[in-house]
Amino acid sequence: FIMRTFIKSWIPQCLRIFGSPCRLFHGCSRLFTSQIISYYDSINQCKKELPEYFNFASDVLDEWSRLEKVGRRTANPAFWWVNDEGEEVKWSFEELGFLSRKAANILSEACGLQRGDKVIVVLPRVPEWWLLYIACMRTGIIFVSGTSQLTAKDILYRLQSLKAKCIITNDTLAPAVESVIPDCQFLKSKLIVAKGSRDGWLNLKELFAVSPADHKCVKTRSQDPMMISFTSGSTGFPKMVVQSHSSYGIGFAISGRYWMNLTPSDIMWNTSDTGWIKSAWSSVFAPWICGSCVFVHNLPQFKPEVIAETLSRYPITTFCTVPTAYSMLVQHDLSRYKFMSLKHCVTGGEPLSPEVMAKWKIQTGVDIHEGYGQTETVTICANMKGMEIKPGSLGKPVPPYDVQIIDDHGAILPAGEEGNIGVRVKPTRPFCMFSEYLDNPEKTAASVCGNFYVTGDRGIMCEEGYVWFVGRADDIINSSGYRIGPFEVESALMQHPAVSEVAVVSSPDPVRGEVVKAFIVLAPAYVSRDPEKLTLELQQHVKKVTAPYKYPRKVEFVQDLPKTTTGKIQRKVLRNKEWGR
Repeated sequence: FIMRTFIKSWIPQCLRIFGSPCRLFHGCSRLFTSQIISYYDSINQCKKELPEYFNFASDVLDEWSRLEKVGRRTANPAFWWVNDEGEEVKWSFEELGFLSRKAANILSEACGLQRGDKVIVVLPRVPEWWLLYIACMRTGIIFVSGTSQLTAKDILYRLQSLKAKCIITNDTLAPAVESVIPDCQFLKSKLIVAKGSRDGWLNLKELFAVSPADHKCVKTRSQDPMMISFTSGSTGFPKMVVQSHSSYGIGFAISGRYWMNLTPSDIMWNTSDTGWIKSAWSSVFAPWICGSCVFVHNLPQFKPEVIAETLSRYPITTFCTVPTAYSMLVQHDLSRYKFMSLKHCVTGGEPLSPEVMAKWKIQTGVDIHEGYGQTETVTICANMKGMEIKPGSLGKPVPPYDVQIIDDHGAILPAGEEGNIGVRVKPTRPFCMFSEYLDNPEKTAASVCGNFYVTGDRGIMCEEGYVWFVGRADDIINSSGYRIGPFEVESALMQHPAVSEVAVVSSPDPVRGEVVKAFIVLAPAYVSRDPEKLTLELQQHVKKVTAPYKYPRKVEFVQDLPKTTTGKIQRKVLRNKEWGR
């Protein structure tokens, strides 16, 4: 195995790989559709049976590596990482395999983890995140990703809820982890991704230098658990969504091929943070099952000029970001840039306004193909290649899903009527649905109404079969693609002595679509305080207690909150007031 030398001091020597110059990727001929893509496509189309055993690392990534060796895949890298300093890492599928096997040995040997153990990985967009994801597949260890914005309280909740055996993070979050370790009796090892060593932590860089690259991938059943994601609910703490090896591993074959329009000669850039489920969708499973290159910019902050310059400088063919980002980009005068390679754009996570879609098309010449799905599913609906795009629509159902608009009893509603967006799970549950909410059979059972999984979103299906999003049936706030449960924000605010009662709802915002707004009844001792100063104090408090993106951007002090006769706060009344309903 030949390693090519490269870059940055914090990346272990064996991870420093350099590839060919960008210009060589321009004009790559689109190769024939691989048998890999066709096989997994046919499973989603219900033309072939789901295999009893499946592992994305051995059955997909290693197969692309084999095709690469015999010259049946384009010269694209499999993985291409860059940062603002002009540094880059490029790996072929073969190199990805070599390095992820080393990482697998580190997890099994140095960390002492076994198949079925749960590991929490809280890292920004660094190459090691991808290697650890694949390493978990190879070992049968269950991968749990978290955003770098998690606080000590968030980390503690995750460690305790999962009974996690290992946590992997960087220097920034290590102190937060250390502060909660006394309450985490199941934790066996801590692995740090950093330049130098830290007391009590294993160092990934040091272990890579000595770890062997020989590793035999475990044999996993298609329905064995592969990953767990935390998703916000309107009441209670985040639910733990279990996905199997096949649900995400095979379930993105159709959306990768027909929604994202990916082939082995494509280079896809998805801007999602590693802590969000869209990173699994569009930075791991969809592009790699299609043999495409995953492009990553470390992007510490979202800056429109950095996005535009990156699309202009690198031969990115497919781009994915949230609607809020597209809205910010079209205000940045994109006519100054030339996106020579860009030919396909997708979005999801929140509704895309027709105005933004039209401006993007005028400025770039490329359509935006909106899709819709959840942490519990793969892509439910999408505006797929070749379909007429109806601005404002989520598109049509994506196989193998049978999507219908249903009433509160599970009965299918006629075209044009508003109802709950549902996915048929009886008599046969699609393989690409979540397995369960871990340790929460009540919530798992409550997600089904009649023969349908209920998404919690309201919509309409027109005569042509397009689905139109109306709004959320619950109280989840969706700000710039971040799903925020009001309970988490309310809990944080209630820890401040100024707060007697609080209700948190969504409020319209021209940039983010919607933001968190808190209606607060003050404790008597704080009623006479300066409202502006108190607002700022409460906002800073929330940022310290929970993840910063959850803080209320709007605060209104009120005498009382609307309640039902049983004393429950009526968030819907406040939300309707905010949205002028």
